[in-house]
Amino acid sequence: MPCPAPLESTAATEPWLSVLMPTYNGARYVATALESVAAQVDDCPRGSAGLEVIVVDDGSTDATPAIVASFADRLPLRIVATPRTGNWAANTNLALAQSRGRYIGFLHQDDCWLPGRLVRLHAALASHAQADPALVVHPARFIDASGRPLGTWRCPLPKTGGLVDAETVVARLLVQNFLAIPAPLFRRDAVVQVGGFDENLWYAADWDLWLKLAALGPCLYVPEPLACFRVHSLSQTASRTANSVEFRRQLEVVLQRHLSSARQAHAGNGRRLARVAQFSIDVNTALAAASHGGPLRLTALTWRGLLLGPWGWWQYWRDSRIGERAGARLRARKDSGE
Repeated sequence: MPCPAPLESTAATEPWLSVLMPTYNGARYVATALESVAAQVDDCPRGSAGLEVIVVDDGSTDATPAIVASFADRLPLRIVATPRTGNWAANTNLALAQSRGRYIGFLHQDDCWLPGRLVRLHAALASHAQADPALVVHPARFIDASGRPLGTWRCPLPKTGGLVDAETVVARLLVQNFLAIPAPLFRRDAVVQVGGFDENLWYAADWDLWLKLAALGPCLYVPEPLACFRVHSLSQTASRTANSVEFRRQLEVVLQRHLSSARQAHAGNGRRLARVAQFSIDVNTALAAASHGGPLRLTALTWRGLLLGPWGWWQYWRDSRIGERAGARLRARKDSGE
């Protein structure tokens, strides 16, 4: 389902940035998330007039709505309450339809920004104003339930940063979604153009959206972590992957949706890209099943990995960030005593 038609806005009333946050029973973390935005209001172009935060609450039964409302005197805040649907992608599309900013960013209730994020992103965009990129990305830091650092989630993009061609970004994203939800910034007109989130994808909707945006043209890469992605047992990533059949199905849908054009762009390497991306889905599905008590089947995975050959294995290791992702989750489990 495409996102709803956005509200009209004018240059005089258009904020620089709309921050969209779907919430549900997030009382433990949501204050930290909003505080990380409130601390940077003065860093936004035109101050508070250059920023808006739109929270769509999905029928929370805890103190989440009250905590969010307590930030109304510190943030240009709008709160939309909906009956419980359990669909964060649909709720984010609802927030998108009400947004007015030239740029859009997502912030989930358990994640947060790092200090200086707005200043750094605004400077990067200003230095590439002529290119007017649809998508801006940066690495993130993993943190645990208590906010302790677990490592860095890097992007497999040039360390020098700057503009990266669409073909490179799409191909590397196909192997693995290497973007944390709070990391990308993108033009509002671009996300409307590509239809927002696919609301049928409760797990892979963000991966699908990044691929659609990345295909529009060169991506601007800022090569330092500017946001935090929280790893904890109650997150959707951890709790909703128990249905391994549906989990794999969604990953396969996104891969097949974007693979054909990527293979054409990479000509002779297109077949290898398809094999590596499929192997990545196999690994992700196996790890998700194992995290819920299922068998890991290392022998089968190892055999499939060997069939990729040296170049395919190197491509998987570079683009999947498997060491960083698995390491952060293992450290989080160790620290929590699970």
